[in-house]
Amino acid sequence: MAIAQPERKCVYLYSSDRIITCQAASQSGRGCYAQPVVLPEHQRPKPMPPAAPPLTASVTRGPSLRHLAVAAILVIPRLSVAADFASFQEQDSSAVAKALPLTAKQYRQIEPSLYYLIQQHAEALADLSAEQRQDRLVKLAAFIEAKRKAVATAQVIGPGQSLIGLLDPDHGLDPREISALAQAYRCTATIFKKTEPTQTLTEVGDAFLEAVAAAARPGGSPTTVIVLGHGLPEEIQSYHIPVNRLAETLVVAAAIDGSNVNLGHLTIICDDCYSADFMINLGRQMTQLCRERSVSLTRMPTLIAGTNRDCVGHADVGLNFVPHFWRNVIELFYIRKPRPAAITLGDFFEKVDNMMYGYGRRPIIQGSKVVSYQLLDPKMVQDPVVFVPLDETDQATLKALLGLGKTADCDPFLDIG
Repeated sequence: MAIAQPERKCVYLYSSDRIITCQAASQSGRGCYAQPVVLPEHQRPKPMPPAAPPLTASVTRGPSLRHLAVAAILVIPRLSVAADFASFQEQDSSAVAKALPLTAKQYRQIEPSLYYLIQQHAEALADLSAEQRQDRLVKLAAFIEAKRKAVATAQVIGPGQSLIGLLDPDHGLDPREISALAQAYRCTATIFKKTEPTQTLTEVGDAFLEAVAAAARPGGSPTTVIVLGHGLPEEIQSYHIPVNRLAETLVVAAAIDGSNVNLGHLTIICDDCYSADFMINLGRQMTQLCRERSVSLTRMPTLIAGTNRDCVGHADVGLNFVPHFWRNVIELFYIRKPRPAAITLGDFFEKVDNMMYGYGRRPIIQGSKVVSYQLLDPKMVQDPVVFVPLDETDQATLKALLGLGKTADCDPFLDIG
């Protein structure tokens, strides 16, 4: 759905004084292109410590203690961080999955989250033995699963909730795609869309941001913001709203009276291209703005992305323009009956995610059960992502699991699949 292609992100493999950059290595399994680049001096891996001086005497004719120590180091296998998701599945996933009390489906839903987490903190895992690494990954996966269970019942759309919608102006997105859900689940809804020739994109975008600011202020009611249309990693493309402007709108409104920034009553949903990248940028922009303004970021909003990192979104284009992710939300929770009392966060990362997994893949069935999936078209894969806020205790726990120091940087949000 995006009109322009953004700069691709890279993941890195270290080797001596050189670095291999893998362009656009993504979960979807796209090819990557590596080229060696000389690393700056300060980024090069530390050399092995010098060997101990020779012993002045030897009690046997066998190998010296120094040689035995070196041999012991050499026989402990060490693994570099996987270059891409397929390598991670081959190198790490099987052992991690076997060590966890999860079904194949449950592990499948957190597997990409674990992969991206260790990519982000690759240096913390670089010097671990294979056994230490597996232990670390199992504990990180268990942390992700525990966060899923802790937030599963949180309401996203339901009684008492307010909905704010922003719909792309150039396609047949009907306001009823949000208002019908609002009516069915007893929510109030305010929907913004450029429909009149006299309106400008700027005017509609500004009105939307004003509504978001009002919802973000201290004491605001539970609100879910829904953006459907075109997107880029750093912009709501349909209305040319930069990610830093949305971040500033949220932070300024939440800290209007000098309060700490607590946006735990907000959920933001984006169903457009590169929405996971946009959400990550939004979270980090908010974190940086809080630091610059010397205000404490007590709690981030919950963020739901219709596509994973470096992935475009897909839509049905006919009489109406309906993005696949939101179409499945409508199918599951409006068309199908009986409807639940409310739509929860667990519904998004369990039911919607499971329905979306069929795009670009074919189920492999044994008997009456789906036992696996065959990848058919990586370009059609569109796996949604939920990012949940982490409080100070959560961040301290995650840092300890990663082997990071107490003062190390840690995002105040976590991809839980």
